[in-house]
Amino acid sequence: MTGTLFAPETENDFYRLREKVLACTQCPLCHSRTNVIFGEGNPEAPVMIIGEAPGRDEDLQGRPFVGVSGQLLDKILAACGFAREKQLFISNIIKCRPPDNRVPTPAEAEVCMPWLMNQIEILDPKIIILLGATALKYMAGPEYRITRDRGRWITLNGRTAMPVYHPAALLRNPHLKRDTWEDFKKIVFKYREIVDPNHFSAHT
Repeated sequence: MTGTLFAPETENDFYRLREKVLACTQCPLCHSRTNVIFGEGNPEAPVMIIGEAPGRDEDLQGRPFVGVSGQLLDKILAACGFAREKQLFISNIIKCRPPDNRVPTPAEAEVCMPWLMNQIEILDPKIIILLGATALKYMAGPEYRITRDRGRWITLNGRTAMPVYHPAALLRNPHLKRDTWEDFKKIVFKYREIVDPNHFSAHT
């Protein structure tokens, strides 16, 4: 993807949205956070990754997925031939760290989800990857289950999406890594189908 594909008005919308998100005080998490985690990656990225919420490392550094889970995610993405600064934009259901890294409450998600939906509209990704149960629940609906629906393509408002296990789950249960790699291979194949037929991955 080249910079010429990112229309000036869309670029302006992206950075205006970022300014608004970084200044958000709409829920109590604004009082305990160190940083708002807007997201990271290429604003023209054809793939968007959506996780649950920032953790301690993310809150301190102001970047998504930089802790142990993020390091594992980067290894998986590298095996797929994906890089944050090229094919990806990474965000979360909520933009501020919940205390003690707990799961976001429905009230917190309700306040923060409009920011995420605005991101999706502006970025216009071709493929969305949902990391874990919380991202799947809030993006697809409470009837979905990560253990049942991971690795299956679903449609979110006309967009192609796949739920996969969260990297933290792989750290707790390494036996899930094999299933997760099979899921990411499907994502690479879909990427070649709808984005770049010449995409290189040494492992798929």
